[in-house]
This record gives sequence, C-alpha cells and structure tokens, in this order.
Amino acid sequence: MERSLRAARVATYVYFVLCGTLMGAWVVHIPAVEERVGVSHATLGGLLVLLGLGAFAGMQVAGPLTDRFGARVVVPAGGVLCGAALILPALARDPWTLAGALLVFGFCNGCLDVGMNAHAVHVEKAYGRPVMSGFHATFSVGGVLAALVAAGAASAGLTPVASMAVMGAAGVVVALAAVGALLPTAPTAGSTGSDSPEETGTAPAVTSGGAGRRIWLLAVLALMVMLCEGAANDWSALHMKDVLGAPAGTAAFAYGTFAAAMTAGRLLADRLVARFGSMAILRHGAVTAAVGITLVALGPWMWAAFTGWALFGLGLSGTVPQLFSAAGHADPAAAGANVSRVAGLGYVGMLAGPAVIGWLTHLVALDHAFVLLTLLCAVTAAAAGILRTGSDRAPRDEMAPAGR
Repeated sequence: MERSLRAARVATYVYFVLCGTLMGAWVVHIPAVEERVGVSHATLGGLLVLLGLGAFAGMQVAGPLTDRFGARVVVPAGGVLCGAALILPALARDPWTLAGALLVFGFCNGCLDVGMNAHAVHVEKAYGRPVMSGFHATFSVGGVLAALVAAGAASAGLTPVASMAVMGAAGVVVALAAVGALLPTAPTAGSTGSDSPEETGTAPAVTSGGAGRRIWLLAVLALMVMLCEGAANDWSALHMKDVLGAPAGTAAFAYGTFAAAMTAGRLLADRLVARFGSMAILRHGAVTAAVGITLVALGPWMWAAFTGWALFGLGLSGTVPQLFSAAGHADPAAAGANVSRVAGLGYVGMLAGPAVIGWLTHLVALDHAFVLLTLLCAVTAAAAGILRTGSDRAPRDEMAPAGR
C-alpha cells in the first residue's frame, strides 16, 4: 500500500504539471493566435471570457463525475481531452471559430483541473498530512515548461500550429501513461494509520447539512484570493511601467517576482501547514499579502514595488491550496463536487480580477485601485477561522516531514 500511495502521489504531480503545461502552451501562443485570427486586443479580451466560462462549466460537470466514477476515469479523460483540444485555437481562422475553440478548450481544462484536485484531496487524506500545496507548486512548473518548449519550437522553425499540435499530442500520451497509478476511489479510513483532522492539519469532515453553507463560504474566500492573483497576473508589469516609469524589460520582472515568490511559497507551505495548521497559513498568508500589495499601492520606489509583489505572491501562495483541501475534506463522499464549487467560483474571481481593477482605474489611479486587494486580503484573514482544526489549536512538533 505504501508503494502504491507514493505512486499515486507522483501521478498527481504529473497531472498538475500536465495541466499547467497545456494551459501555458495556450498562453504563450496567444500573440500568434491573435495575429492569425486578426482580432484586436479588446476583442480577444472578450473571447477569453469564453475560456473561463468553459472552464467553469467543465468544473461543475467533472466534480460529480469524479465522485461517482473515481479519479482513475475522470482525470485521464480530462487530460486526453485537454491535450486534444489544445490544437483548436491554433486552427481558428476567425473570431467565431476561436470562440468555439476557447469554449471547448476551457471546458476540457476545467474537467482536468477539478478531477486532479479532487484526487489530490484523496491522496492527502491517505497520507495523513498536508501535501496539497506541493501539487499546486508543480502546476506553476508546468507553465515554465510550456514557455521553454514553445521557445525551443520557435527556434527550430516550427509554426504555432505545429508547436501546439506536438505539445497537445505529448499531453495525451502523458495523460494515458500515468493513469495506472491513480487511486480508483476515495481512500478508506486508516489507509496510512490516521486521517483525523489533528493528523492532517486539514478541516474536519462535516455533515451534509452544514457542508453546503461552509463550502460556499470557502468558495467566496477562493473568489477573493484568486481575484487578487488574477489582478497581479495582468497588472503587475503595467503598474511598474505606467506608474513608476520602469523600462519594459524591468517592468516584466514585477510579474516574475510575484510568480517566483508564489511558487517558492507553495513548495514550503505543506511543511508549515503540518506545523501550524491550515488556518494559520490562510490567516498569516492573507496578512502578508495585504502588507505586500499595500506596499505596492503606496510605495513610490521600484524596490518597494518589487518587495511588495514578492510579499504578495508569498502570502497568496498557500491560501488557495488550503481552501481546496478544506472543501475536499468537508465531505469525502462529495469531494469532487465540493472542490468544483470552490474552484469554479475561485476561477470566476481570477477572471474578474483584471477587469475589476481596470474598471476602478476609471475612478482612481492604478496604484490606488490596488487598495481593493488589500481589503480583500484583510477580509480573508478575518474569516480564516473557518479552517480551524485541532492542529491549529495545538501545533504538533512530532509531525512527519512533508517530503518522502
């Protein structure tokens, strides 16, 4: 059982990398697709909403299916579909075909996203200790891998269509190759000794009557923190360039600083959750993010902005994994459906973040618009008690280390 559980954990890492790579492959080819289709930035922005709507729909479909049929069916199916759908945006020739391609690709990506997160919850439960943040860190690794592969393909003279076709085909192969190591169903109690809340550092299971309200509270928190993440993705470089007057090359490092800090934080978060509990990570992470984005909003110097973006990424890094994990553990029999609700609303927040900040810039300066993100982080910190468990009240020095 120990060997099969380690294999299931490795397979989960593989699917997180796969999901990040396939989404990253689309992101790095956006300029080429935009030029091929011949749409403006504004039109492309509207079409990207369809990507989000498709992902949201896929999440709501895949969650219950994962609970019913198991991750061994849904996760590889989502990976195969997502890999096959990657080529569709590259083949689009007008806004209508691109709209359909993004809707389909988003749907497939949402299926893979929720399926792998639900499986990650089952793996974490079987391990009896926090491992969720490490999975989310490897998603970011997938994005870096996609950028490297795309750059290599361009240097080799491959067209965007050929590049996306190769990456999509490789994704299909990987999705099928890793299926055998997945857990077929949710693990039973005692698979590794103990899976009580005090052992895992995650929120305790609750009855179905209280689960619904709690899940939606978790979803609202996910919406807020992922709105912050989405705003950083689209506005960090522009803030450095337009507000602080940084050259384009320097401004690009603002997002790089944020992303690097977020990845590093997720690599460390599981150990911190094991020591201090998920509530502490959510609360102190949100406070750290609030301090960081306030420094960005009010600091007049570039070094202050870089420091702020680093603190913002570090603080946010552990928040989303804790919310997803809590949703999955709230009712193990409905882990997929619960994760789909939290992830779905969170995804809406990530898509809305850039738009909300953009709307606020009609009323106030861009740096002052970031104060909204400070408020959202403060509310998240205040509401972190929803994750309170026994481990949060009594940190456990004897907790096993997060790595094997």
